[in-house]
Amino acid sequence: MDPRRRNLVLGSLLIAMFLSAMEGTIVATAMPTIIGDLGGFALFAWVFSLFLLAQVATIPIYGRLSDVIGRKRVFAIGVIIFLAGSFLCGASKSMVFLILARVIQGIGAGAVLPVASTIVGDIYSLQERAKVQGYISSAWALASVAGPTLGGLIVQTIGWAWIF
Repeated sequence: MDPRRRNLVLGSLLIAMFLSAMEGTIVATAMPTIIGDLGGFALFAWVFSLFLLAQVATIPIYGRLSDVIGRKRVFAIGVIIFLAGSFLCGASKSMVFLILARVIQGIGAGAVLPVASTIVGDIYSLQERAKVQGYISSAWALASVAGPTLGGLIVQTIGWAWIF
């Protein structure tokens, strides 16, 4: 693969991984405001739990599908499902709807991280993967720092729905 094209693929994967990593920290920051608007304090743990359950449950399915129909397609499908779930989360008018939208988002997230990691393994040699893993770790570190800050800023200025 052409090095410029490979770098473009890596950049795209890093953006997707960054957004997926930001998801957890930014939502956690916004939850008090979301609960204030939608109510349902007793349900707030489900917002995180069902997202993670859907994500973990779909990882092996996406892994097998990526072997059968191709990693690019499965990754694209996962990103589309994740974005659709994000849109639905932002449009939520109740905690139950938000939880169901988070399940959809989790189903999409089940493809994003593992398939992206597999694509990196496919396009980089064993010697190059350590350097690339450093980039991936940097994306996670940046998301851990930027997520709460950005979440607070978005919630205070334009509203919690925009975090999704």
